[in-house]
Amino acid sequence: MAEADYDALPRQPANHQPLTPLLFMERSAQVFPDHAAVAYGGTRRTYRETRDRCVRLAHALSLLGLGRGDTVAVLLPNIPEMLECHFGVPMAGCVLNTINTRLDAATIAYILDHGEARVLIFDREWAPVVRAALAQCAKPPALIEVHDREAFGHDHHDLQTLGGQDYEAFLQQGDPGFAWPMPRDEWDAIALNYTSGTTGRPKGVVYHHRGASLLATGNVLSAGMGRHPVYLWTLPMFHCNGWCFPWTITAMAGTHVCLRAVRGPAMWSLIAGEGVTHMCGAPIVMSALLQTPEKERRHLPGPVTFVVAGAPPPEAVLAAMRHAGFQVLHVYGLTEVYGPAVTNEWHAEWDALPAPDQARHMARQGVRYLALEALEVLDPATMAPVPADGVAMGEVMFRGNVVMKGYLKDAEATRKAFAGGWFHSGDLAVRYPDGYIQLRDRSKDIIISGGENISSIEVEDALYKHPAVAVAAVVAQPDEKWGEVPCAFVELKPEAQASADELIAHCRTLLAGFKVPKKVVFQELPKTSTGKIQKHVLRGAMR
Repeated sequence: MAEADYDALPRQPANHQPLTPLLFMERSAQVFPDHAAVAYGGTRRTYRETRDRCVRLAHALSLLGLGRGDTVAVLLPNIPEMLECHFGVPMAGCVLNTINTRLDAATIAYILDHGEARVLIFDREWAPVVRAALAQCAKPPALIEVHDREAFGHDHHDLQTLGGQDYEAFLQQGDPGFAWPMPRDEWDAIALNYTSGTTGRPKGVVYHHRGASLLATGNVLSAGMGRHPVYLWTLPMFHCNGWCFPWTITAMAGTHVCLRAVRGPAMWSLIAGEGVTHMCGAPIVMSALLQTPEKERRHLPGPVTFVVAGAPPPEAVLAAMRHAGFQVLHVYGLTEVYGPAVTNEWHAEWDALPAPDQARHMARQGVRYLALEALEVLDPATMAPVPADGVAMGEVMFRGNVVMKGYLKDAEATRKAFAGGWFHSGDLAVRYPDGYIQLRDRSKDIIISGGENISSIEVEDALYKHPAVAVAAVVAQPDEKWGEVPCAFVELKPEAQASADELIAHCRTLLAGFKVPKKVVFQELPKTSTGKIQKHVLRGAMR
């Protein structure tokens, strides 16, 4: 058969449809209509009910005149309405812009204006900051107000109203029989997520339906997820669309256990009471679990898979999590790659290694997701791979279908991010002979002391090995002689004690002398809503 014969077989509706995670809800509602989709206090909804609410939302938005390419912003905690927005908003053809609930009014106003939000769906607890943000908007969006009756009861008087339409009343305008439009193309935008904006204005990261669908199914494979998982929402759904897990759990007809605020006792109660099988979060969520007093913990009905991103958990934390009944899966990614795109694939033979060696393997970020086509550690100047020796550092770069479309209204930043045909992460890493990568630092966090590069992560790892240290962050401190030296900011565990001299001496036993912190500051560390330490704030304190 000639090559032309293959090309003569065209794409047509019968054999080519755009990939989209929206069909996951339709399938689960059709196949498992009576299975629990949502558990939130006394609110229990099946997949049939949840699907109908999502479609009602889509139809109601379309009745407002919204459609393809219109932005709908959402300012909500992890409650059922947030899940509904992940389906209902794009089912209307709109682009979902979930906003960090901890942002200040000026940043929220910037995001609403930059993303050209037509509608803002918000929880009335955030009415004061929304009011302040709207006062700064060039073109304020229409308002839809969510009243969380599980949290605040049916009495509206304790919360402010901005005069927006009530969410439940808005849903009633929609028809669950609405024939919502499929995306015209899987390259259509499905979501807009803003970066943390640690330097300058936050950038708007645009996701497409194809990437969201692929990353969602990639989560299933990486987490070893079976049918009907029970997922506890400890990761904010506003963060990278909850790493695409709103679509992942729905694809597997799982139960979304919603949690408005992350608290240790509440997590233990829900894990035991709802039979939770999976959860995600930053290491700070682990700390909240492990620091819960014994009398407030509950017996776990079975193993719980905890997907953690960020700094690799210290050896002692991994041991404590295993003892408590959690199986830890370490992943890595960025907003620009839909959340996690690298996973620490565990090898069975590593189970026989001593605990310190297991911890060293766990500290590696790992290998690419099945949904990601390529992952490399490259020299950003030459774009050549660095030696796979576990020593040579380069920049982590991604290529594939789970890389963002680009930055909204920022062609220059998009061009820089994709220079050389790869997405440049800004993270520095080494690659080992087995192909696994391990982060050494953000390029902006590396400390250059007397011409020597010091990985802040390496120094933090040493600090975490001290039994009194709960949280640690290391940044560059200006120094007349060396240019920069490491300065450590530390939070101690409850009732634990350690002096600066003691921690410095401890680090000397583990690090080369020039890497040892020259100063230790004891304070509560500034963190983002997802538990990431805000090093830019700490660096600012050094100036």
